[in-house]
Amino acid sequence: MRHPALTNRCLITVLLLLTVFSGVGCVNDRQVISQAASAHEGLAPAVMTDPELAGYVQEVGDRIIRTAYELDKEGALSDSNKGEDDQWMYSNQMKFHFVNSETLNAFTTGGEHMYLYTELFRQCKSEDELAAVMAHEFAHIYARHVKKGMNRQYGLFALAGGAAVLGGAVGASQGGIQEALQYGSIAGGAALIGGQFLGMGFTRKDENEADKLGFYFYTRAGWDPRQFAGFFQTMIDKGFDTTPELASDHPTLASRVESTAKRIEELPPSAPGWRRPPVADAAKFRQLQDRSKQLANTVASDKSMEAAKLALAAFPSCVAPVDQPSQTKAKEEIVEGVKADKKRKK
Repeated sequence: MRHPALTNRCLITVLLLLTVFSGVGCVNDRQVISQAASAHEGLAPAVMTDPELAGYVQEVGDRIIRTAYELDKEGALSDSNKGEDDQWMYSNQMKFHFVNSETLNAFTTGGEHMYLYTELFRQCKSEDELAAVMAHEFAHIYARHVKKGMNRQYGLFALAGGAAVLGGAVGASQGGIQEALQYGSIAGGAALIGGQFLGMGFTRKDENEADKLGFYFYTRAGWDPRQFAGFFQTMIDKGFDTTPELASDHPTLASRVESTAKRIEELPPSAPGWRRPPVADAAKFRQLQDRSKQLANTVASDKSMEAAKLALAAFPSCVAPVDQPSQTKAKEEIVEGVKADKKRKK
C-alpha cells in the first residue's frame, strides 16, 4: 500500500538535507542532531523495544552520560571539544538502542542516538565490556567526530548513511526490499554513487580519541579499568585483527589493547575509589543476553525491518579495523541496487 503523504514528507526531508549539507562549509550541532533524527526514522524498525532490554541499555548509558556531565561541570574535560551548546548531549533525549542485527558492530550518527547491535551484546563477556563500547560511542558524540568529519568533507558519515537509510524506509513503505534499495539510491544520490558511502566512517585519529575519552568516562563511572579492552581482546581472539594499521581507518585492535594498558598505568591513586557495582550482575547480564537472542528470533521480518537491517549491516564498524563479511555483502547489495535503479531509468 502506498503512503503519498509519508513519501512526499520523507523525500522533501532528504532533499532539504542534501541541500543543507552540500552547500554549507560549517555544520553546527543542530544540523547534526536533525540529520541523526532523520536517520533514526529508517533504523527504528530494527530497534529492540522490549522494556527490559531497552531499560537496561539506557540505564548503563545514562550512567556514562551523567558521569561526563559531572566531569564537564568540574572543568575536567577538554575545551577543544566544546561547541555552541553542550547541554543537549547530557539531556534525557540521548538514547542508546539495542538493534536487531547479526553484524558485530556499534555506531552513532552523531546526534541523540547510539546503536548497539545485538550480536555485539551477545559476544560481550560482562557488562564492563558492553559499557566500554558504549562509552566509546558517547565519546564520538562528545568529541563531535561526525560534525568534524562533515566539515572536512571526509566520509560524509551522517549525510550518506542518513539519506540512504531514510530513502530505504520510504522504499519499504512502497512495497519491498527492491523498492527500498531503489529509493535508498535516489536519496543517497551523489554520496552513494561517488563511493563515499562505502568509505564513510571515523578516522584513526577519531577512534583513538574516542578510546581515550571513553576510557575516562568508563572508569569514572565506576567500571573496572582492567576490563575496558576486554572486547578488543575478544575480537583479536576471533581473528579480526589481521589488517595492518596503515591499510585501515582504524587503529589495530592490538594497539588499542596496548594503549588501554598504558592508560591504566597512568590512573591516579584515587582510581580504586571510583569503582561501583554494575547495573546488572553476571547472572542478570547473561539472562539479558539470552532474552535478546530469544526476542530476535520472534520479531516479524517485514519489508521495513529488512531495509533497516540492510542499512545497519552496511554501516562501517566502530569496533573492528576491517569490514566483516555481513558488512561487505550489505554494501554490495546497496551498490547493486544503485546499478539496477540507474539501469531502470535509462
